[in-house]
Amino acid sequence: MNGFLIYAAKRFLQFLFVVFTGITLAFLIAHFSPVDPIEQTVSLLTSFGSTDPQAVEILRESLRELYGTGGPLLDQYVTFWGRVLTGDFGPSLSSFPTPVMTVIGRALPWTVGLLTLATIISWIIGNFLGALAGYFHSSKLLKVAGVVIMALQPIPTYIIGLSLVILFGFIWPILPISDGAQVNLPPGFNWAFISSVIEHGILPALTLVLVGVGGWFISMRSLVSNIVTDDHVVYAELGGVRSRSIFSQYVARNAMLPQVTGLALSLGNVFGGAVIVEFVFNYPGIGKLLISGIYSGDYSLVLGVTTIAIIAVAAAVFVIDIIYPLIDPRVKLG
Repeated sequence: MNGFLIYAAKRFLQFLFVVFTGITLAFLIAHFSPVDPIEQTVSLLTSFGSTDPQAVEILRESLRELYGTGGPLLDQYVTFWGRVLTGDFGPSLSSFPTPVMTVIGRALPWTVGLLTLATIISWIIGNFLGALAGYFHSSKLLKVAGVVIMALQPIPTYIIGLSLVILFGFIWPILPISDGAQVNLPPGFNWAFISSVIEHGILPALTLVLVGVGGWFISMRSLVSNIVTDDHVVYAELGGVRSRSIFSQYVARNAMLPQVTGLALSLGNVFGGAVIVEFVFNYPGIGKLLISGIYSGDYSLVLGVTTIAIIAVAAAVFVIDIIYPLIDPRVKLG
């Protein structure tokens, strides 16, 4: 038990270091960006007519104080960490005066729901087909499936997304190609809204599944192909154990452990796959929010989204590191 506590403490320190380093880099990159959010906002507000220079300067100073961009870099850095620790990134420049966390809170469920579901589906399909292809390597049907899956693997996400938009939005217009739900439909736990969300999420989810299934298929097929040559599998075959039992109990079960780890990492990294898909389908999630924040120079919003993504990925890795020794006795805690 003491060994596990020491192991957990070391992993927690690594988690803190990763979060600290990632958030610091995000702050520096945003700070040294050529886009000055304060000047951009001042220019926008003064573009409609002449304004008193003194009033403009007062506005500029007020905005710098509001968004924590005034003073030396070190002071800005300390102020930023204070906002991170309190979960208050201030108001959004592009949605003023709505707080950044409120804007993120509206978009977060869309991204988490879409990408979590798509990741799990692609994981199940890829591992199932990969395990079958690795064990029943002489099956012609599985060979064809493997060729199709591997042909989709190198295609960029936006190409697949745009292809689905053209196919199901114009050539065979049976599915919506934009937004997360029907416009002007009030959100709520009712069938009208839920069915609309499902209908609008089919194409974005299908895009992510087609992109993600190849990686799981290839890795699972390789794992199974190596395991089928192990002694315990060969002895089971010589002993007359049924192929179905060998496949499920000896092969697939042993190959699943690294895939479960990969699934947890993928779930923690859901934000990474959101940007392109949400942009293509105009999906109201974190990815679209991040792009909008970058284009509009919304300094606080970009840092808020980036910070949450860094913490989510680091937390997922930390949880995996803690759980892994409990499910795999081969991991040493010393």
